[in-house]
Amino acid sequence: MNKGRIIVREAMKMKPVTVLPSDTVKHAASMMNKHNIGNCIVTSGKPIGIITESDIVRKVVAEGKPAEKTLIKFIMTTPLLIIDPYIDIEEAAKTMAKCNVRRLPVIENDKLIGIITEKDINRLSPILHEITEEWYNVSKRDEIHYKQQIFSGKCEDCNTLSSRLKNIDGRLLCEDCIDALNYEQ
Repeated sequence: MNKGRIIVREAMKMKPVTVLPSDTVKHAASMMNKHNIGNCIVTSGKPIGIITESDIVRKVVAEGKPAEKTLIKFIMTTPLLIIDPYIDIEEAAKTMAKCNVRRLPVIENDKLIGIITEKDINRLSPILHEITEEWYNVSKRDEIHYKQQIFSGKCEDCNTLSSRLKNIDGRLLCEDCIDALNYEQ
C-alpha cells in the first residue's frame, strides 16, 4: 500500500474481458453473460473503446437492430477513458463521478492491465461512495445551470443572430424558435 492510501492497482480486477471491433454485439453480450460482467474492453492491438450493457440496450435493443449482425465498432463508446494504476482510488472515484462512468480500464505502458469499477472502490471504502455520489450531484447541478444560461450567437434552428439564446436539448435556440416548439422550462 501507498502510505495508508489504496491505489488503483491494489483494487482493480486483473485481465479484463476483451472483444474485437469486428465482433458482433451478440458475442460481446455472450462474453458479459459468461463472465458475469457489465462490459468488455474493445481492443485492436491496443484498447480503443468499451461496450457496456447500457450501450447494447440503448443502441441495439431499443433501436430494433439485430445483435447477431451488428458489429461492436458501430456501437462501442469511444474515446476510451483510462486511468493509471498508481492513482489513488479516491481520485479514481472522483474521475468516475466527474465523467459519469462506472468503470475505468487501467493502462500501464500502453497495455491494458486491469479494470476498476465503482463496485471495487465502494467495497474497499464506503466513504468513497459518498464522494462519488456528491461529485455526481455536483455534475448534475452544473448541467442544470448550463441549461439555464443565456448565450449570444446564431440560433441553431433559424440561423438568426441573438443575444438571448437558450440551451434546449443540447441546441442553442432563440426565443422565437423556443416559442414555436412550445417548449416549457
